[in-house]
This record gives sequence, C-alpha cells and structure tokens, in this order.
Amino acid sequence: MKYVILIPIYNDRESLQLLLENINSEIKDLNHEISLIVINDASSQQIIDNYPNIENISYLEIINMKANRGHARCIASGLKYIYEKKDFDYIIPMDGDGEDRPEEIKNFIELSEHSDDKSIIGERVKRSEGLIFKVCYQFHKFLTYAFTGQSIKFGNFTCLTKSTVKKLLEEKSTWNSFSGSLKKLEKDLVIMPSIRGKRYFGPSKMSFFNLLKHSLSIISVFRKTVLIRSALFIVFYILLIKSYASVITSIPLVLLLIMIYSISSLALRENIEEFNNALTNIHDIDKVK
Repeated sequence: MKYVILIPIYNDRESLQLLLENINSEIKDLNHEISLIVINDASSQQIIDNYPNIENISYLEIINMKANRGHARCIASGLKYIYEKKDFDYIIPMDGDGEDRPEEIKNFIELSEHSDDKSIIGERVKRSEGLIFKVCYQFHKFLTYAFTGQSIKFGNFTCLTKSTVKKLLEEKSTWNSFSGSLKKLEKDLVIMPSIRGKRYFGPSKMSFFNLLKHSLSIISVFRKTVLIRSALFIVFYILLIKSYASVITSIPLVLLLIMIYSISSLALRENIEEFNNALTNIHDIDKVK
C-alpha cells in the first residue's frame, strides 16, 4: 500500500532534518511505499537542506507557501494537494518537531492493514510536557467535553483513509480545526495509543494562548450543540442565583458570553471558498527526491 506522511513546518529546520532521518530509520523494514510531503508555511528561515539519509523514502517534496496560514490550514492545504496530485491509500499527518514520535508510524501502518478501511487516531495516553501545561490540557479536554459532548484526545497524528480525506475536503470546518472536523465526520475511528514525545529542539510553541485558541477552534466545530448547552446553563444558573445576584455571581455568565463570542469569531475562519482555492497559495515545490 501507499502511505504519504504530511508534515507542516514553520521555522523548525533542525527538527525537520532530524525527523526525516528518524522516519527513514523507522520505516526501513516496512514493505510499503512511504513518501513525505512537507508543507513549509512561509517560514522566515531557510528550510531546504541536504537530506542524505532518506533512502527508504519513496519521494520527498517540500511545498513552499506564499503566505503563512497557520497549522490547521497547512494540514488542510496538504490534504488537498495530496488528494488531487498524488496516488495514495493513506495519509499520515504529523507534527514536524518530534512531538509526534516516528516510531509510532509503523504502529499506524500495522493497524491499517487490519482496520477494514477505517481511519486511525493516535489517542494520547501520556504526555511529556510540564505540570502547568498538563493541567491546562486537562482543562481543554474538560471544556471541550462539557460544551460539545465530544471527547477528543487526539491531535494531528492520525492515519486517514482516502474516503476520510475526501470528507474532510468537503467540510469547511477542516479549514479551521483538523481534529474537531475529523471527530465530527467520522464516528467509527480506530484508536491507537500514542505517547506525546519531546520537541527535538527549543521550547514548545504551544503557549497557553495558543492552547486556548486551539480548544475554542475545536469547540466551534460543534457550535450548535454549544449554543444549546450554553442556553440551558444560563437558564439554570440564573434560577440558581436569583436570590444571590451580585457582580461576583455574574462572573460565570460573563465568561460564558465571552467564550460564545470567541467561538463565533473563530467560526468565521471556516471559509470553503478559501479552502477550495488553498493550492493557489503555493509559491513553489522543491522535489528533493
């Protein structure tokens, strides 16, 4: 079978070089055609480098984008490019910094051989970040579940069938949130335990603000459910505090309204016309192998 690994990258040249070497090492005994597409999200640093250790990789292309569009849109653009331009059976999106571990690629491939053409998600069972980030991440999962009813314990690291990719390309929310859209579209996903690795170089780029934005982007995919649950909460909460109304007791309502406003604003990023024209943002393509 043919697998294409999709890697979005922004100003992380050293990590990309090491990642490609590690992928090359991990796939050497796999009897499949495995290729790589790197989406360079208009990096300000030089990304192209010499990649001497890629003999096990069928082909390697680096797609240089004209304008920086962000992680989710990088993945969406990459899915569109591969679907329209390449022959494949599965696409494996993964981060380019080492946090998605190359040694788990073979686990995806082994599962896909017996998954009955179902897409596979790498569900996080262990993370390597510090305590503060882990607490924030648990809050993100709680917030998502509380307002959407969806438990989303996976990120970009997945193994997608061609039929799933087609659904994602027809769904406008993919332009804003990959994991949220995948959860919305596919109800029967195969779960593979996945350990979050450590970045190869430098600190994590997932700040508290970025994590909050990421969380709200996922929630925005299910905004109809969010609005219904929020309305029920508001009614229940007002009845609960009507005899104790004050500035302090009104804080949860204010925070909820801010969240709804933020979700509505993020939902405006779902633009199917921009998504359909995503490949016009390609500046050039470096065919390394």
